[in-house]
Amino acid sequence: MSDNEELSNRMAVALLGFGEAGQAFAKGWGASGAPADLFAFDIKTNSPETSEAKWQDYQRCGVTGLERLTFASAVFSLVTADQAERAAQDAAEALAPGTIYFDCNSCAPGAKRRSAEALEARGIRYVDVAVMAPVHPKLHRTPLLISGPHAQEAKALLDTLDMAAKVAGPEVGTASATKMVRSVMIKGIEALTLECLLAGRRAGVDEAVLASLDASMPGWNWPERAAYNMERATTHGLRRAAEMREVVTTVEELGLPSDMARAIVEWQQRAGDMRLDLAAGPEDYAGRADRISNAMAGAHRAAE
Repeated sequence: MSDNEELSNRMAVALLGFGEAGQAFAKGWGASGAPADLFAFDIKTNSPETSEAKWQDYQRCGVTGLERLTFASAVFSLVTADQAERAAQDAAEALAPGTIYFDCNSCAPGAKRRSAEALEARGIRYVDVAVMAPVHPKLHRTPLLISGPHAQEAKALLDTLDMAAKVAGPEVGTASATKMVRSVMIKGIEALTLECLLAGRRAGVDEAVLASLDASMPGWNWPERAAYNMERATTHGLRRAAEMREVVTTVEELGLPSDMARAIVEWQQRAGDMRLDLAAGPEDYAGRADRISNAMAGAHRAAE
């Protein structure tokens, strides 16, 4: 029996936070038959308003729900960015020495290093993880970038779980810095799409603008890309805004001005606050742009 087989036969994996990412990982593992017993704990379990729905999530995804974080061979922290350090501190009190803690949250490198310090002080092996793409459609096979002193052994464990991870280096913060800096561009393109195309629609020049973009950037298919970017920003804007606040911190930790990152926060927050379901409705950029523009106009009138 190989070391990986021995590990898999006794592995207990806990998901700390059970939102979109946690559920995606659980569904992927369930479908692929990954060799692990799956557990999950989400703070919403302890709230009367959200407890029943969260227990239903556990059952639907085939995991054993927990009322608090307990023993596990490996823990995947998938909470919101603003709760990541608190989750790590709580985990330091609950987990046994030797546990591998995968911090998959979209946090600045400084936050990751503080979490690592709290956990390593209790003998818990910390791994900086950057989730480098949306968790749908690849689920547990979504590309991961990992770093830290335990990255190599963590990679072996992730391979056992049929995950797609690459090692970025031996320092905590390398993986998170890669994602944070990349997000200036990725989330920035979404914000630029909103400002550019909403203005274009109101001015009646959107088709000419998109034709010019397609001529300047062949192969991008700007009308299709614009429609996609609008849906992503409105559906995930609140989470993206939270991540971009961490990007602001990252850029400032590097001694650079964060003007662009701050502007992206504003557009992503604005898009998320609309609570629009653009997946239900027109799929073309024009229809989506008009829905966003109308929602913004309605919010402006309500504020007057």
